[in-house]
Amino acid sequence: TVAAFDSFRFVIKGSLAGAAVYVAYDQGLLGSGTQGAEALRKARAALPPAIQEWTSYMGWEVRTVQTNTLPPTPKFDFSPSDSWNKGVQTVMSALSVAPTRACEYTVEGWKYVKDLVK
Repeated sequence: TVAAFDSFRFVIKGSLAGAAVYVAYDQGLLGSGTQGAEALRKARAALPPAIQEWTSYMGWEVRTVQTNTLPPTPKFDFSPSDSWNKGVQTVMSALSVAPTRACEYTVEGWKYVKDLVK
């Protein structure tokens, strides 16, 4: 029963990961930087109405805060789309050299084992 439960968890996690990759690809997040920026713009436009609809559906009250009681927010020079694209490029770069690195490490490992046997 434990093995079946572990297999079920593995299938569920794999399905969620596959769905996340599919949604990211479908929304253009894995494409060029302009496609990622366009997807980010769409998300920024759709998020506030979706949150408002969800909170009204759940029966929660959204309270508005007076703007003069809060200090101004600090300005950050941070672009989520640039960070996302840099992360994707880093991962793809690492994956592209992985076969070469694996061969190098295998050769080093065999040399080490041969030296131990001598």
